[in-house]
Amino acid sequence: MINVQNLRKTFGLVTAVRDVSFAVERGEVLGFLGPNGAGKTTTMRMLTGYLTPDDGSVHVDGVSLAERPLEVKRRLGYLPEGAPLYGDMTPYGFLKFIADIRGLDPAARNSRIEQVVGEVNLEPVLDRPIETLSKGFKRRVGIAQAMLHQPDVLVLDEPTDGLDPNQKHEVRNLIRTMATDKVVVLSTHILEEVDAVCSRALIIANGEVVADGPPAELVSQSTLHNAVTLVLSGPDAHGAHSRLTDIEGVERVEALDSGDDAMRMRVYPSDGRSIAAAISHAVHDAGWVVEQLHVERGELDEVFRNITESGAHMGASS
Repeated sequence: MINVQNLRKTFGLVTAVRDVSFAVERGEVLGFLGPNGAGKTTTMRMLTGYLTPDDGSVHVDGVSLAERPLEVKRRLGYLPEGAPLYGDMTPYGFLKFIADIRGLDPAARNSRIEQVVGEVNLEPVLDRPIETLSKGFKRRVGIAQAMLHQPDVLVLDEPTDGLDPNQKHEVRNLIRTMATDKVVVLSTHILEEVDAVCSRALIIANGEVVADGPPAELVSQSTLHNAVTLVLSGPDAHGAHSRLTDIEGVERVEALDSGDDAMRMRVYPSDGRSIAAAISHAVHDAGWVVEQLHVERGELDEVFRNITESGAHMGASS
């Protein structure tokens, strides 16, 4: 549905985006990640036709953005960074304006506005000036205008920025629902959001793509993936460190906390494989009492940090 090839954009002496390529299929939610200044927003602006790339191409459903920009933009819904709006309008007036700009059928316009207002829960502020709204409500107005014309592709830059936890939950559910028959590309710095809604994560650093894959695949690169955290008590629990270290497949054992009667530690696998069963057998054989045992999934923020830092170093050296 989206095919981006070798996008490049410079601002003076600064190369903001260099040779970024990716493709997204219908039904995918692509999380676009990267540290501040990595090139995420610049890439999204080129993807939506807001900025013209210095080089490269964007196709949406086989249509070239450079050759037929209006046709592509009709298929896109875009929530820009900061959700720029007309502050003197009300949300209802603004959505009517957007409906007219988008060429919605007048007979169906009001019902479509009503439907979108309900989906993003704008009813309490529908007739208040936008400039008086909270940041969270302004964000929801921006999301409503992006989805009003039922586009095939939604490009959302920080869609939950400024929302409270309940509002974030609602928007994430909405994204999951819409993604069944659309392409959703969202930029976020909230890594839990990637786990919550994205089927795929693309990480950019120094203007370059440095990782691309399902969140679970990226999480598996964490040193914590399949590590086992446990709290032991009982006879010779303090001697567990050396005994657990000897288990096949264990790389190291880290003591996290200890008291008079209990020992808390984390056991790391040598190759990311599951070691929980082997640890359970060792604990049972030693007669230790297990107060807690938890298999770690891994931490996406650790993987993100490692990838972007190494990506930034590679970019700097080039």
